[in-house]
Amino acid sequence: MGSPQRSSLCLSWRRVLCIFFLPFISSGFAPRVKNRDNFVFENDQLKPDQHRFNWSHLTPLKLKDRSVGLQTEERAGRNPYFTLEGHEFLIFGGSIHYFRVPRDYWRDRLLKLRACGFNTVTTYVPWNLHEPERGRFDFSGNLDLEAFVLLAAEVGLWVILRPGPYICSEMDLGGLPSRLLQDPASQLRTTNRSFVEATNKYFDHLIARVVPLQYRKGGPVIAVQVENEYGSFYKDKAYMPYLHQALLKRGIVELLLTSDNTDAVVRGHIKGVLATINMKTFKEGLFKHLYKVQSNKPILIMEYWVGWFDTWGNEHMVRNAEEVKSSVSEFIRLGISFNVYMFHGGTNFGFMNGATHIDRHRGVVTSYDYDALLTEAGDYTDKYFKLQELFKYILVTPLPLLPEPIPKTVYPSVDPSLYLPLWDALQYLNRPVISNIPLNMENLPINNGNGQSYGLVLYETTICSGGRLHADARDMAQVFLNETSLGILADGFQNIDIPKITECQLLRILVENQGRISFSWKIQNQQKGLIGPVTLNNIPLQSFTIYSLELKMSFFERLRSVSWKPVPTRSLGPAFYLGTLKAGSSPQDTFLTLPGWDYGFVFINGRNLGRYWNIGPQETLYLPGAWLQPEDNEIIVFEKKQRGPYIHTTDNPRW
Repeated sequence: MGSPQRSSLCLSWRRVLCIFFLPFISSGFAPRVKNRDNFVFENDQLKPDQHRFNWSHLTPLKLKDRSVGLQTEERAGRNPYFTLEGHEFLIFGGSIHYFRVPRDYWRDRLLKLRACGFNTVTTYVPWNLHEPERGRFDFSGNLDLEAFVLLAAEVGLWVILRPGPYICSEMDLGGLPSRLLQDPASQLRTTNRSFVEATNKYFDHLIARVVPLQYRKGGPVIAVQVENEYGSFYKDKAYMPYLHQALLKRGIVELLLTSDNTDAVVRGHIKGVLATINMKTFKEGLFKHLYKVQSNKPILIMEYWVGWFDTWGNEHMVRNAEEVKSSVSEFIRLGISFNVYMFHGGTNFGFMNGATHIDRHRGVVTSYDYDALLTEAGDYTDKYFKLQELFKYILVTPLPLLPEPIPKTVYPSVDPSLYLPLWDALQYLNRPVISNIPLNMENLPINNGNGQSYGLVLYETTICSGGRLHADARDMAQVFLNETSLGILADGFQNIDIPKITECQLLRILVENQGRISFSWKIQNQQKGLIGPVTLNNIPLQSFTIYSLELKMSFFERLRSVSWKPVPTRSLGPAFYLGTLKAGSSPQDTFLTLPGWDYGFVFINGRNLGRYWNIGPQETLYLPGAWLQPEDNEIIVFEKKQRGPYIHTTDNPRW
């Protein structure tokens, strides 16, 4: 995913010059060649041929004799085109991120992709999730990349893999591990020595897993992307060639490609690699930069944005289904391969969300619904059925039967009758860090030297006078004197007045990482927590006790042996609230809604569902039935400000 810039895109087909365009699979649609670099549409009334394409023999299970894989070809008198094992082929791709979808539902989402008429699934690979600490790799459970790829093949889908190391994807730091920010001399996404060393070690492990999944090894991976949208970053001209060679040296033999926004492809492409572009819709001139760098290759729209992501405090983003169908129809008519971003967005479970910074820092919401073809919970949409109708018309082979919708339900409301103030819970956290100065999150000496990636950090120190407190807190900090709230530090507000005190008091600053920026040069400066000194009346404070609130499963396991308190009539401030969700004998999907609650996180049986916030636009949290156990389920809410009366469920998401 790319830049959050938007523009009003219009279309004037009678005037469109195909300086660039557009590989036609059917010679009947081939435009008359005016000259080598200027094609003109002969007829803007043409429509895709009925039953034009037959790729029933070009599926992972049926194509056994393999030698050449996905290739680009040219032929006199027509535009370039893709072939798969020598057969002309259009990529009908859809993006599904395995790490955003409960593993129990992977098959359902992939079957729905296939049943709609797509032939390829694309996915990013997030470095920060797969290598949470240096040298410790996690490809288990919901992060089992190989299982997802092989399941795609079983369903009948080819795979385009996008392994980064940077992926954007609206993830925290664009999918890069936050420990890379520990060294101020390190330069992300460059050939800086420390970044290259870290990337090489990661690729040594990751690409060894990918190599057996390639087409020529009998797997479904037909193409691999080199980095992601580097033309919009472009700090180091040697960086992309380095990554190109890094993939080749480790055994990647399938088609390599880059992906860039339409105006950045000039900077982002590299020699010997297919350049692809990303767009929202057609606009006159959008292909001119691509044609400058690549006129002899077929066109692939690597990201066709059918919707957009949401950020806290902004409106929910939607896109008209008829516009999407119209654009896809044009792609097919003109022989353009494309990848729908997103086919199914899923959920930013836990703390994986990223952020933007245009006018101010805004975290990406928990839902990655993206107004995609399937909803966050995997339900069909109008967009899905409009594209399925189109694909039915142009494909020779009937589409597979639609999988049944996954049922949703409403559970009895939950009354969280027990609570534990944050201050009482500190003893159940890991041992705090003692430091003379405040340390930012990434440089805390925890997690085997990897620092803290996500969550919150509590800084405590003693003060013996009032006055003007100054601190650079990222992204939001609550300031307390003992247990009394004094105010918020956020969005450039770095000062709070401390009232006069007659004896020494405990100053507490609770800082939350609301998501690191995932796009632009700003990723280099995404350290979280307290950045730099904390001063009182311009005098630096010292002697800090620092608690790391990563809120991992192990912490909630410890809380099960704690004596919780009955919830008082009125409770303010950060606290954990405990209740029981009764799911019956056969748990099903649902959505949590928290009317009256302010801001916090919900944990089901120790699993982090993500953030809620009453400023919207997201008003519900998706709770997969696959993550519930029969009958009683522990639900814990960490509320930062003020609790509401109940936790309700609904069978539909709300925006």
